[in-house]
Amino acid sequence: MVWQQRIWGAVPFTAMAIVECAEVGVSTISKVAMAEGMSHFVFIVYYNALGTLLLLPFFIYRRNKRPPLTFRLICQFFLLGLIGSSGKILFFAGVKNSSAILAAAMANLTPIFTFLLAIIFRMEKLDLRKATGYAKSLGAIISVGGALIVTLYDGPALLNSSSSSGSSHSTHGSFVSRSSTWIFGGLLLAIQCLVASGWNIAQAATVKDYPEEMTIVFFYTMFLTIQCTVISLIAERNSMSAWKLELPIEIIAIVYAAICVSVFRISVHVWCLHKKGPVYVAMFSPLGIAIAAVLVVVFLGDTFYLGSLIGSIVISVGFYTVIYAKMKEKAMADDEGVQLSKPADDEGVQLSKPADDEGVQLSKPADDEGVQLSKPSSQIQMTPQLPSSISNEV
Repeated sequence: MVWQQRIWGAVPFTAMAIVECAEVGVSTISKVAMAEGMSHFVFIVYYNALGTLLLLPFFIYRRNKRPPLTFRLICQFFLLGLIGSSGKILFFAGVKNSSAILAAAMANLTPIFTFLLAIIFRMEKLDLRKATGYAKSLGAIISVGGALIVTLYDGPALLNSSSSSGSSHSTHGSFVSRSSTWIFGGLLLAIQCLVASGWNIAQAATVKDYPEEMTIVFFYTMFLTIQCTVISLIAERNSMSAWKLELPIEIIAIVYAAICVSVFRISVHVWCLHKKGPVYVAMFSPLGIAIAAVLVVVFLGDTFYLGSLIGSIVISVGFYTVIYAKMKEKAMADDEGVQLSKPADDEGVQLSKPADDEGVQLSKPADDEGVQLSKPSSQIQMTPQLPSSISNEV
């Protein structure tokens, strides 16, 4: 029984590690397909359309079990799709102009931007007088600094394939040593993280109104497909041949992204959120940087530079600083809730004792004086119920 518990305890860890590999794999294989001439607009439409079809059986199966849908909810789903379509276009455009390593590193900025937006919209309070508030602010600043390093600075080559060893950079003295295309890709990925943060906040509000996650995912994917189709028809209006899938790598990339992103990743995230909570899921995000470094060097023949390593480490430090501060903040809030409930319980115990004592004291004269004193004793015994109701509200 012990070894079975250990195996089941390792399942969430293994599943989240596989998800990170799969997500980086999407960035890597899409980079290859786009390098062969595939439009990132068309790629987004095709893989989300296939993902919608894969989610359709679950949507039909749950039709009698989910809460009723309203027009207001449909509008919220449409808004989620609109924000998501913008983020997808920015993400794959950023990958096309940079690398999967930069995409994996920038992905760790999403929780930071979510935290900043939550403060701006007064969904979260920042108290710099507390250590947790100071830590969250410091972590956000560190992460943004790491993003600048990984975007602007390359440094000497650390890992490179045989095909790229002869074409490594020769200038490493200046800080801004990246190409303009790479910097532009990093800017697009940074904006995508900001858009993804807004999507997280909008999704949280939607889940609060309609707590059926997979139904939200289905409508989100469907609306995203429709919206991206309209955008792609406008963007590729002069090149209708872009919709033709001629190379095997294009089909492989679409099928892989549909299965890994639209079905597998979402299912694992929902399951791990239920089993372990949001902090556990977020902790695996920096793992994608190491996976991306290996995949990019081995399969794409790119070079892994010192700037990418330093920037990724700095982003990860800032990321974990914010996560740790939020964990401590939650633990402190839970402790305060426990401390508030204890006095209520203690007060109930203290009040019950005098009632018993007084009841005993009053019971003796009752034998001599009759029934007159029995009523006050019952009234005193009713008062301890009040503190318990207050503790339930706390």
